[in-house]
Amino acid sequence: IAQRAMEPWAGLMRSFRAHRDHVWCKLSGMVTEAGWRHWKSQDLQPYVDAVLSIFGPSRCLFGSDWPVCLVAADYQSVKRALDDCLSGLTEEERSQILGASAIEAYRLPL
Repeated sequence: IAQRAMEPWAGLMRSFRAHRDHVWCKLSGMVTEAGWRHWKSQDLQPYVDAVLSIFGPSRCLFGSDWPVCLVAADYQSVKRALDDCLSGLTEEERSQILGASAIEAYRLPL
């Protein structure tokens, strides 16, 4: 993210997903891969968009990366950045990423 390079990362993600129907992708750890003190939500957007395109919202889940994220941002900033990146999605898609996917992936009882 700090180098703003999508490849080979995106290609590897597409290849990985193409051969595995049972996997989920956690949207986590991005701020620590960006310029620690100078990142913006917009820096993360292409990577979030790529993951959503590859896995779909129903196979993505939010991860705060706490406490590791603290080297670059507090929890609230991480959450706000992801909210910004997800602003173009439907409420259902955001709910999937922010909770429902984790319930399904981890088979959490309700």
